[in-house]
Amino acid sequence: MATKPTVIAVVNQKGGTGKTTTCENLGVGLAKAGKKVLLVDTDPQASLTISLGYPRPDDIKPSISDLMEKVMQEEKLKYHEGIIHHDEGIDFIPANIELSGLEVSLVNAMSRETILKQVLDSFKKEYDYVLLDCMPSLGMLTINALASADNVLIPVQAQYLSAKGLEQLLQTINKVRRQINPKLKIEGILLTMVDPRTNYAKDISNLIREAYGSKLKVYKTDIPRSVRAEEMSAVGKSIFSHDPNGKVANAYRILAKEVLENAEKKHKRQLEQLR
Repeated sequence: MATKPTVIAVVNQKGGTGKTTTCENLGVGLAKAGKKVLLVDTDPQASLTISLGYPRPDDIKPSISDLMEKVMQEEKLKYHEGIIHHDEGIDFIPANIELSGLEVSLVNAMSRETILKQVLDSFKKEYDYVLLDCMPSLGMLTINALASADNVLIPVQAQYLSAKGLEQLLQTINKVRRQINPKLKIEGILLTMVDPRTNYAKDISNLIREAYGSKLKVYKTDIPRSVRAEEMSAVGKSIFSHDPNGKVANAYRILAKEVLENAEKKHKRQLEQLR
């Protein structure tokens, strides 16, 4: 069991880049590698909650908005409050539409950027990895996720406009690092929905690697476009259950391995610095 968990925010302000798919499948992939994993849905659209097999998120109590509300009211959270155990070996905290209302009330809250962090601090030590699925905006909920995170993973669709939107996100991450969370680092950029048959997708992949590869990690793994992956949220299962031998499951397996290798390298560097 980890004494120091790694909190990864899966963020892109553009919709349709594969954030939820990545959060769910990376989480299950890490759990399959023997890690204890918590997924947290921080999007009022509740895409992660639905993808994990809960098609009526508004009926679930308590949700992440209830836990954040409690922290804002200075109430103590109960042990494991809001955590649901999933049969694919992960735990998760659901979201629903109530989170939209909470985002509005966050504006007037004390320590408004760190409410989610206070929720996670109450139980994150029990996990090796905590993955936050963020909403497609750079509003207060996403700022809360960035304030809570150690690392940011950025899924980017292999399209020109998606790549162009990266600059704004990187500026926001730098701002949060300067003002709220100095330890925040970028885990990596993940190219998603890549169609390897088209030159266009290859060109965009090369463009992103050339533009950012010297400053930021761009994962070696690309997540391919696949109809089977698009069916996932409807069946309420990860790609490992829905299509375990397919190319997308294999890509997320490799991604989980890359994330673990990065963590191992970081740990070794920290040990060397202490010597």
